[in-house]
Amino acid sequence: MSNIKCGIQLFTLRDYCKTIEDIEATLKKLHEHGVRNIQISGIGKVDWNELAEIVKKYEMDVCVTHTSFERMMSETDAVIDEHLKLGCDCLGIGCMPGEYERTEEGVDKFIADLIPVAKRMRERGVHLAYHNHDFDLKLYGGKSILDRMLELDKDLLWFVPDVAWIQIAGENPAEYLKKMQDRVKVLHFKDYNPVEDGEHPWAFTELGKGVVDLKACYETAKEMGIPYIMFEQDNNWTVNAMESSKESFEFMTKLS
Repeated sequence: MSNIKCGIQLFTLRDYCKTIEDIEATLKKLHEHGVRNIQISGIGKVDWNELAEIVKKYEMDVCVTHTSFERMMSETDAVIDEHLKLGCDCLGIGCMPGEYERTEEGVDKFIADLIPVAKRMRERGVHLAYHNHDFDLKLYGGKSILDRMLELDKDLLWFVPDVAWIQIAGENPAEYLKKMQDRVKVLHFKDYNPVEDGEHPWAFTELGKGVVDLKACYETAKEMGIPYIMFEQDNNWTVNAMESSKESFEFMTKLS
């Protein structure tokens, strides 16, 4: 049996996490569903001391967050302190912020700004991690954003790879993950189906209902020793986000 801990990325449940009262009700419901591991992202502005109490009350392990890169740069130590209150040692960047142009020069500027933040985090005993989208695998000056980041020291920068975005970008996620050996604490499981007519050529869906080979990705995660997998669904829930999370969490628990 696998030792991978599965859980829910709260961005999926963002409409249920706008206030501290909402968050408590949501964690209570997740606890009832058997969830004990979460990623914090997309929640409303709340007091982190209160948040830490609720996390502890419902026995949740916060394995990673997505946090504003602007705050990481301007209030590095304050952001680290907030995470330490939650017992969280991994601070994730959701994507390269829009103010950085998607050009070779823009990517270089982003990485240059990222390095001192990552170094300070290592000094404080936590890790910076980057979550990818499909554009992170496009070539800018002959290399993708992820390839450029992989050139950094593996103890300086970790990753929160998203299997669906990797596949949407044209790569095999189960194979691509191997490039990130020893620098993934949390893996995102997401599923989708191709769409011919629509705003995007894909539509997200619950785990196991799409085209991503999640079993192969799970086996790779086991081989790599990745400790956490978080379910994330951006939109397009079959019933609602809570029921989709419950369904996908149950799917993940059966993979082991």
